[in-house]
Amino acid sequence: MAEERVLVPGSERDAPPAAVSGGAAPSDHTVELTIIVRPRTPVPDAPDTGDAVMTREEFAQRYGAAAEDIAEVDRFASAYGMTVQSTDAARRSVVVSGTVQNVCAAFGTTLLQYERDGVSFLGRTGALSIPASLAAIVRGVHGLDTRPQARAHFRRIRQPRAGAVSFTAAQLGALYGFPADATGRGQTIALIELGGGYKQSDLDAYFKGLGIATPTVISVGVDGAANAPAGDPTSADGEVLLDIEVAGALAPGATIVVYFAPNTDQGFLDAITTAIHDATNRPTVVSISWGGPESTWTQQSLTNYDQAFADAAMVGVTVTAAAGDSGSSDGVTDGNAHVDFPASSPHVVACGGTRLDAAGTTIASETVWNDGAGNGATGGGISDAFPLPSWQANAGVPPSANPGGRVGRGVPDVAADADPQTGYAIVVDGQNEVFGGTSAVAPLWAALVALLNERRGAPLGFVNPALYAQPAAFRDITQGTNGAYRAAPGWDACTGLGSPDGAALARATSRSSG
Repeated sequence: MAEERVLVPGSERDAPPAAVSGGAAPSDHTVELTIIVRPRTPVPDAPDTGDAVMTREEFAQRYGAAAEDIAEVDRFASAYGMTVQSTDAARRSVVVSGTVQNVCAAFGTTLLQYERDGVSFLGRTGALSIPASLAAIVRGVHGLDTRPQARAHFRRIRQPRAGAVSFTAAQLGALYGFPADATGRGQTIALIELGGGYKQSDLDAYFKGLGIATPTVISVGVDGAANAPAGDPTSADGEVLLDIEVAGALAPGATIVVYFAPNTDQGFLDAITTAIHDATNRPTVVSISWGGPESTWTQQSLTNYDQAFADAAMVGVTVTAAAGDSGSSDGVTDGNAHVDFPASSPHVVACGGTRLDAAGTTIASETVWNDGAGNGATGGGISDAFPLPSWQANAGVPPSANPGGRVGRGVPDVAADADPQTGYAIVVDGQNEVFGGTSAVAPLWAALVALLNERRGAPLGFVNPALYAQPAAFRDITQGTNGAYRAAPGWDACTGLGSPDGAALARATSRSSG
């Protein structure tokens, strides 16, 4: 009797667009993939205060994978000639490897070779299947398709125009009133990077120029990736250095841990879960400057990433993510509005962008970042994947600009300077550069969270409900548009609640204020 099989929910994939197929993948080629299994007991909705979080060890014991579920996946792998490489109960992950022939038989799919923009990868179409005995256990299978999944959300200034200026991250921290009585001491900021690398000489030169000691920076390799600078500021090196230098300048007392992973659906997820559940470095905030339109993700990825961010909330980790640099279309050319993921996860602080003009030590004006000359605009809009969260219910989130007018999760939540014309002065690959993009905003907000955590003596954790309860703790941005959406008083789909008023946020998030 043939084995009964079921489809893995949400695993459907379309063929990679604009890619050239090179035929079937060699049957003896080795593939490594991550199987996500269910929690021992269902994970509850995220707490809205860091005071109620649990330790990573408590989380693993209560909500990690059950030993019998991992054993069942182990038996399945063995039956199909695959090898279990590692298991992690806290991350609910089982990593297996096998030949293309074996993994295709195991998951009922076909792998083809593709090339796009000089990058070779494996791709698949349709849904995956598994034995019916695993239907209740397996929540996702990641790694069979290795197409590049995300892009870095930074913009290098192309041509400075009249009025163009640059700021150090420290100057922006002062303009936004970041707490001067905290350095992030005792905090760990995790940065997720899907390529590139950093050189110690760049960090030393940058922080020496600011007159502060170089912070402790640690690199962690995930899925075979490592700190590997390309030597080109326009490469992913630019993203890595921007993230480290912004976070380090604003929270110099914090430890910065950089998690390098391949730019694949599997690599991105594994980096996120590794950081969240890292019992050695113990991050208190995770900053993500990479992403892509919701429409480019499988449903299983949207679900499993969002669950990882919900796990982060349970252990008191705040996650910040860039909202994208291509306006309300997020770079999709179908004529509709799109939001970027993972920023659209309701368990993430989505970070939009502004243009900031200063007069001495004060902000003269701040508007929506939208460079009409083609050098980017802040992402933002209404999610097609996630419903409206309860804490956005009174924020005035409008219907989507798309046909049907769906009311869903609104993006972004917060904002800060992102226009390259009022950008961040950094050092990358031995060069002085000016970068912008919402990828600068995610580490800026991550650093602010680290400062607030230090001041209150407890992690903010899942901070979104607290932020929406304190709209007066923001600089409301009321002018500008990102395409389909326009800034207005209160929350809007360009800059969210607005840019930070550090002093007001410090008061609003102190433990005495609740």
